[in-house]
Amino acid sequence: MDNNGTLKHRLIRVWRLMASIALCLVLVLVVYAACRFLPETPRTYNTMEDHFKYGSLGGDLLTGIPLRLWQAMPLVCARTLAAVAGDRLAPDYMARVAFYYGDERDFDVRQALSREGYKALGFLYEKDADGNEHDLPVGMSSRRSFSLDRTYMNCAVCHTSTVRTAEEVEPQLVLGMPANLFNLYNFEHFIFQCAETGRETQIPQLDFVAEIDSLTDELDFIDRYLVYPLAIWGIQDAMQFLENVAGFSVRQPHWGPGRNDTFTNNKIFLYGYDWRSEMPDWWTTGNVDPEGVGVVDFPSTWLQAKRNRRDDGKPMQLHWDGNNDRVEERNLNAALATSSLPPIIDHQSLECIEQWMETLEPPRYPLPIDNALAAEGKGIYQAYCMECHGANGRDFSGSYVGHVTPISVIGTDGYRLENYTRELAVNMAVTYAGQKREITAHDCPGGVRYEPGPEDSDYTSYRYQHYRKTDGYANMPLDGIWARAPYLHNGSVPTMMDLLTPASARPRTFYRGNDLIDGLNLGFVAGRPQDANGRQYFLFDTSVPGNGNQGHEGPSFGTQLTEQEKLALVEYLKTF
Repeated sequence: MDNNGTLKHRLIRVWRLMASIALCLVLVLVVYAACRFLPETPRTYNTMEDHFKYGSLGGDLLTGIPLRLWQAMPLVCARTLAAVAGDRLAPDYMARVAFYYGDERDFDVRQALSREGYKALGFLYEKDADGNEHDLPVGMSSRRSFSLDRTYMNCAVCHTSTVRTAEEVEPQLVLGMPANLFNLYNFEHFIFQCAETGRETQIPQLDFVAEIDSLTDELDFIDRYLVYPLAIWGIQDAMQFLENVAGFSVRQPHWGPGRNDTFTNNKIFLYGYDWRSEMPDWWTTGNVDPEGVGVVDFPSTWLQAKRNRRDDGKPMQLHWDGNNDRVEERNLNAALATSSLPPIIDHQSLECIEQWMETLEPPRYPLPIDNALAAEGKGIYQAYCMECHGANGRDFSGSYVGHVTPISVIGTDGYRLENYTRELAVNMAVTYAGQKREITAHDCPGGVRYEPGPEDSDYTSYRYQHYRKTDGYANMPLDGIWARAPYLHNGSVPTMMDLLTPASARPRTFYRGNDLIDGLNLGFVAGRPQDANGRQYFLFDTSVPGNGNQGHEGPSFGTQLTEQEKLALVEYLKTF
């Protein structure tokens, strides 16, 4: 072989070697990328209580915000937070956010500032056995995806709150209770505005990555220059999608804490209700769409199995207006609010929660009860309330319990009723269309099993089949009624004593967002404008559209009882 042939042979060997090395490097990179970026698993918990508080329903796949980005948002967007939360945020918050501790990065201080920001929106943080607050508030799930821990809302964010028996007492967390401290209106406005490119800075990726670096020392080169910049762009797109569906609240009067517009987003999602062109801007015109305000209080979620049967053998009519009598359909639609859309929802996770809620008990009233006065009130309750609201807080028997009372009879604010239209009822039938249900037993957290019941035999599709338009509001059982104030579907009456008063004498304005029990009137203290730290509660105005406090009055509703009879009735309701 001549020299040229030898050289050519050597070059071929070198190229083959280089190609083999390159191929090996590519394979190593592919394996590394697959191991780092492909695993997708929700964080799991050992009890159903923790699963309810922090477990994933699947929504964090679509709109899951990386945990460190979630923690950075109140810090990078502190001006936006201050504008949204107002007096619920400490006056010096922005100054403390702007102050860094020299060259020493104090991760605990920065994370505590982040939690403080979210607390101003009504989020609740639990403490561990060592007294340290969790990294996520109750109602936020966590899922490992794209090499990041991602978080978004779950059921508990709307159905968990706290109560205090005295000003100086530590708040006690109550699962299944209406989230009367959580301000969803403010939270949505904060995350939508924070996600807007250029709102706080011309290059938001750099600001967020720098702030994330002040929260943790876990960032590596790939996180800093690839993963988080890409994640931030992706979250901005996800927030834009959410704003298109849920941003309509910017045109509505402020909801205040503990409330939500349940079905307007269904109109947008299902048949393209164009809120930007069709919904008047309350803040500039003083007008609202008569069918565009459906604001109601978050409901409780206790003793759901008892809702499956009323006096005539049929299930109770659910939602405030009784537009559905299938618990599973109601829960599926509620899950949409957590971004758990039909293609990604974790049905088994939701089934575990549904089964757990079937027997979840409301807590007993935590203050002393005058048993003699309560015994006097029992007879009054049986005469005036039992047929519509059940025999007591655990026995839901009654001729009208779970039935709808026409608006012409009940006379309460009609905006929520008009918000749910016949057109929406028809269009909701396409939700989950084509999705068959697998009726199978499976494991749940805490060593329990989900076991389908006999009533599941006819529930073989997730497609909605039970939504319909009604002409009034549903009569609900009163389990745990002491923890469900303010009262009426829109939370327009602060205490039970106020509800037993003619509408003309009920408070026209009061303050929402206090978890301190009103031991005399049954409800939460509603006359104080601010808490012990000087932070403002929300001023609720019953003259605002959708906030009317009329109705549920007259001889048959107990508003003409004597003062002593009302006190006795209220005392008996504390036993529920």
